Amino acid sequence: MTQKNLNDHIEITPETAGGKPRIAGRRITVQNIVIWHERMGRSADEIATDYDLSLADIYAALAYYHDHQFEIEKSIRDGRRFAEDLRQKTPSKIDRRMYEQESQVLYG
Repeated sequence: MTQKNLNDHIEITPETAGGKPRIAGRRITVQNIVIWHERMGRSADEIATDYDLSLADIYAALAYYHDHQFEIEKSIRDGRRFAEDLRQKTPSKIDRRMYEQESQVLYG
């Protein structure tokens, strides 16, 4: 049996997942694991089962997060800020259509 160490579970390559740390051989980032586990309250078992990962992969991602918490939290904040900016620059077509329909009903 081949033994793995922590470094075998997490990899960083500039051309994959924007260079973010990720599960080796997958496009699932440490950040994804952290959000699912820490923010959404999903268990390691649930994540491993849903994404066909080993528990070692999940715990390696969480260990990596705790060793690099500042950088990963910054990346999460930056992603949220980007999404919010995009929402404000690109108004919802549904909201606009509903407004147009409401205006049509009210003002003919």
